[in-house]
Parts: sequence; C-alpha cells; structure tokens
Amino acid sequence: MSNKNKKDKIQEENPKAAKQAEKDASMVLEEEQAPETEINDVVSDDTEEAEVAAMFDKLQETEKKLEEKSKDYLFLMADFDNYRKRTLKEKAEIVKNASERILKELLPIVDDFERGLEATKDDTDGQNVRQGFELIYNKLVKLLESNGVKPIESTGRDFDSDLHDAIARIPAPSEDVKGKVIDTTTKGYTLNDKVLRHAKVVVADK
Repeated sequence: MSNKNKKDKIQEENPKAAKQAEKDASMVLEEEQAPETEINDVVSDDTEEAEVAAMFDKLQETEKKLEEKSKDYLFLMADFDNYRKRTLKEKAEIVKNASERILKELLPIVDDFERGLEATKDDTDGQNVRQGFELIYNKLVKLLESNGVKPIESTGRDFDSDLHDAIARIPAPSEDVKGKVIDTTTKGYTLNDKVLRHAKVVVADK
C-alpha cells in the first residue's frame, strides 16, 4: 500500500489524529527550514558590543585629558616665555643704568670745570691753568660719553618739557625766537637716551 493510500485510510478511520499528525509534521518542517540561532552566539555578540563601547568611552576620556594637558602646557610655556623676556629686559636695564647714580654725581664737577674755563678764558697769565682745566674737562667728558652720557641740546632749540626745565621766561626779543630756549644756565644730560638731568633753561615767551 502506498503512502498516499495509507494517509487516506488514516483520515478515514481517525480524522482528528490525521489532522494533528499533519500539523506536527508542518511544525517540524518549519523548524528544520528556519535558521538556527545559538544562545552562545547572541551572548558573544552582546559582550563584544559592550567591550567596544567601553573602549570607545575610554578613548574619548583619554583624548579629553590629553587636550586639557596640551592647553595647560601651552599656557605654561606662554607664561614662562613672558617671564624670560621680562627678566632679560630687567637685567638689561640694570646693567645699562647701573652706574646712573655715580655718573649723576660727576655732573657738578663738569659744571665747575665749565665755569672755571669760562672765568679764565681772557686771562693770558693763567694760560697754563686753562690748559690744565681743558685737559681734565675733556677727559671727564670723554669718560661720560663712553658710559652713555650725552649733553642735551638746548640753546636755540624749541622748548621741550621732556628735556628742559624752564627756570625763567622772558618776553621774546623777536618773533623767530618765540617758544625757544634763549639761554642755558645748567646743561642737561641723557644716559642711554634716558634723561639723567633736565637742562635748566630760560625760555622766550610766545
């Protein structure tokens, strides 16, 4: 007897049993055709995703810390560079003007020499004295110049309050001298372009 005849005979004898057998066979066939998914594979995939996510978070945290450290390093380098430049400038100023006090104290001596030379310029009997004055005066002026001390030009120049100290003002004898220095009572000096002593001058009013 063929399978078909057997099936027909079973359906005739017990229809309910035949229908249940077909249903069971259909379920078995669907399970055989469906793709198999193992629990271990699912667990493994979830674990890998969690590890990747954890590594990504750790990488982001590391990059953030590195960025903060880089900023701190740049700020530190900038501060150090400013400090280095400021220190070098201060040292240069100290070296440049270290002898300022001593040189300033020498200026009255120069004034005395100039007055002595002026007082003896018409004294023929004191010619040797004058020559001695001139020798010492020239040496002293040369010493000052070698240390950066230079006289401030004043007589005949426009009055400059940054360089000159007006001790008197008189009516201008002519239009062309208004606002100019017409006499210098005490020379002024600069030390490396910084005013060491203002020139004391007489100014013609405008």
